[in-house]
Formats: sequence, C-alpha cells, structure tokens
Amino acid sequence: MRHSGVEATAYLVNESRARCGELARDPLAVDWIPASERSAVRALWDEFAEAVYAHDDLVVSLRGRCVLEVLTEALRRDPDTVLVSCGAGFTSYPWVLPFRAAVEVDLPEIIQAKRQRVTELRATGLIDDRDVTHIATDLTSGPARQELVERVRTIAAGRPIAFVAEGLVYYLPPQAARAVIGLGAAIDPDALTVVSYWPRAAAAHPVLAAQTRWFREHRVPEDATYLTVDDLSAVLGRRVDDNSPEQLQRRLLGKVAVPERELIPEHVAVAGA
Repeated sequence: MRHSGVEATAYLVNESRARCGELARDPLAVDWIPASERSAVRALWDEFAEAVYAHDDLVVSLRGRCVLEVLTEALRRDPDTVLVSCGAGFTSYPWVLPFRAAVEVDLPEIIQAKRQRVTELRATGLIDDRDVTHIATDLTSGPARQELVERVRTIAAGRPIAFVAEGLVYYLPPQAARAVIGLGAAIDPDALTVVSYWPRAAAAHPVLAAQTRWFREHRVPEDATYLTVDDLSAVLGRRVDDNSPEQLQRRLLGKVAVPERELIPEHVAVAGA
C-alpha cells in the first residue's frame, strides 16, 4: 500500500472511525486496514493530526453515523432498498446493515484493495457473504458515469435506491461534483441521496488551509469544490436537509464538544428521506 494520494485518505478515514467507535458504530472500521499496515496508518494519522487538526475522528464518525442512521431508516421503510455508494472506500455499510444488494464505486486501486480485503475478512469469518458489486471507475468521466447509471439500473431491477457520496465530491472538479451528486436521481428520480460536502462559506477555513498544505506534501489533489444547499437542491430538484458538524454533535452527543471553527466543516446533506 502506498501511503500517499487519495488512497492514503481512505485508510485515514478508517483509522478515524476506529478511534471513535462508539460514535461511528462501525465495528469493522479497523479490520479493513490490513494488520501489516496498521502501524503505518496510525503513524500517518498522528502526522495528519499534528499538521492539520486532531479531530478527524470526530468529524468522520459524525458523518458516518449520520449516513448510517439515514440508511437504517431507508431499510426500515423498504427492506429491498439497494445501496449505491460512490467514493465507498473502506466503509462497512453493506455488512453492518441488512442490504440485500449493494454497489460500491471507487478508484481502481481502492476497489482492488477492497475486493482483496473482503476476501480476507470472509475467510476469517469477520464478515459474511453479501451481494456487493464493486465497480472501479473514473467519476470525472461523463461516459463512465453514464455507464455506471445503466449498470446500477440493471442491478437494482426496479428496487428503491439509496445513493451515498461520502467524503468524495469536494475532491472532484465542480462540474463532475455536481454530476456525481445527481447520480442517484439519474438512476431513479425517487432515489434517496446522502452527500457530504464542504460549504462555500468555509472556503477560507483555517483547518482546510492546513489540510491543503498537507495534501500537497502527500500528493493528494489540492483543488476543492465548495457547494451551497441551494446548489445541491438545484442539482437534485428537491428540498435538502443539511446537517453541520455542530448540529450532528448536538443530536448525537448532546452537546458541541468541538466548535466548527476547529473542525473540517464537513456537512451531510440528505434529500428524499
């Protein structure tokens, strides 16, 4: 594993969820990281914490818990709901929730690593066999997105869609970011959509500035796309419920443990719930 590029951030996300397990409610978070890599990932997380901010475990776990709760409710309404997760990384939703079918989409190197780790975790009995389709694609490509839409329609076969784009759209160019946000609706106009994003008002946020410098050193793309709730509503053609880190803390922790000015301001938007 190369601890650079976007692949490195995927493992850091899992380390963050593992460090805040009670909040994240992801019992598999640390298991997606191979045992031989855990020491290096912990060291990279500590480096990130020192250079950028020490609360990534809180932010990542807040967003993950929010997604988990939305998906849980979607399955309660209709157990046949199909999960479609873009930027899936090493998330656990298809294994911690009873989805009858799921599609995970990410970059080729991440999908290759995820497939291998799924095989290993199944062999050890940590996860059971689930109907999960892994698709490696470039979401910045219009033809690739259209091919994904058609493939997911075939897999879903008319069942409801819960579409998640978590920890992804701010890494994409603006046009591609908006297109990805709308993928669920392109598959099914009635799809539930859950998207995490950085608000435009936070473009000059000091923690994001520190992260940009760290990204530069680790060959992660520096450019970012910032959005507003109105942008999201325009893409999706419906009302969007927005959840800020402070709102999520109040709901899930009963208090604001860390103010948003000290956090990466990652919001979670939900439409169609």
